[in-house]
Amino acid sequence: MKPIYSGKVREIYDISDQHLVIVTTDRISAFDHILPMPINEKGIVLNKLSNFWFHKTQSIVPNHIVDDNVKNMPPFFQNEYFKDRTVMVEKLKMLPFEFVVRGYLFGSMWKAYENGEEFCGAVLSGDYKLAQKLDHPVLTPALKFDVGHDEYVSIKEVESRIGTEAADQIAKSCFRLYELCSEYAFSKGLIIADAKFEFGQNEQGQLILADEIFTPDSSRYWDVCNYKVGVSPRSFDKQFLRDWLINNKANGKFQFEKVPEDVLSQTEKLYHNCLNRLIVG
Repeated sequence: MKPIYSGKVREIYDISDQHLVIVTTDRISAFDHILPMPINEKGIVLNKLSNFWFHKTQSIVPNHIVDDNVKNMPPFFQNEYFKDRTVMVEKLKMLPFEFVVRGYLFGSMWKAYENGEEFCGAVLSGDYKLAQKLDHPVLTPALKFDVGHDEYVSIKEVESRIGTEAADQIAKSCFRLYELCSEYAFSKGLIIADAKFEFGQNEQGQLILADEIFTPDSSRYWDVCNYKVGVSPRSFDKQFLRDWLINNKANGKFQFEKVPEDVLSQTEKLYHNCLNRLIVG
């Protein structure tokens, strides 16, 4: 059996008219390049975290998970490799947007704020510093493209494509998801600075939460103990690896093939630490 899609991290298999199987690999990418060396059990960490959050939030919005037990999937997936990194999901008509809830001023939004520019159709008012908590979380949509980078757009652009009612439903769901899960994460000593969501519609036209949620690849996690306003916090994701690549260019080029073992090991620990803090700790 071969996947119908193989991305930077995930592989998707078409198994029936109603269902897909998604496998989260240990691959890691940086600057649109898949590294030749994987991060041990990264796929298991992402899958376990996403499933944990999908289960915790199903009262807010239905999600695409059908089954996470490989024993209930075709025989091809019933071996040790696929265990804990594989899910069966409902086929959906995916919306061409991703929606990021930002609770703290960081990343692209911080750059726009510094320059006094609008971001997703609005200009943020107030006197903020880097990584400061916003008075209220904001929703920043982006139009997705198969090739190239996504494009930030306004809520009005979303409304024009999917309708005001659907856009409003998505916005309310995103804010409720962020509020519930941020509170839980904070009780475990973690700040969720921002979180990305993707939605699709099933055959009945019902809005369904899909892809992954609140993983270190789709959300920015900071340690409560180390958090300081005005300082770029260390995140529980691949930023550690990205920083090494930035600081060790040769002739202006990233050295993807030469990432040291200790950098890979530290990146692995960050992912596992996030999982353990949220689910075990």
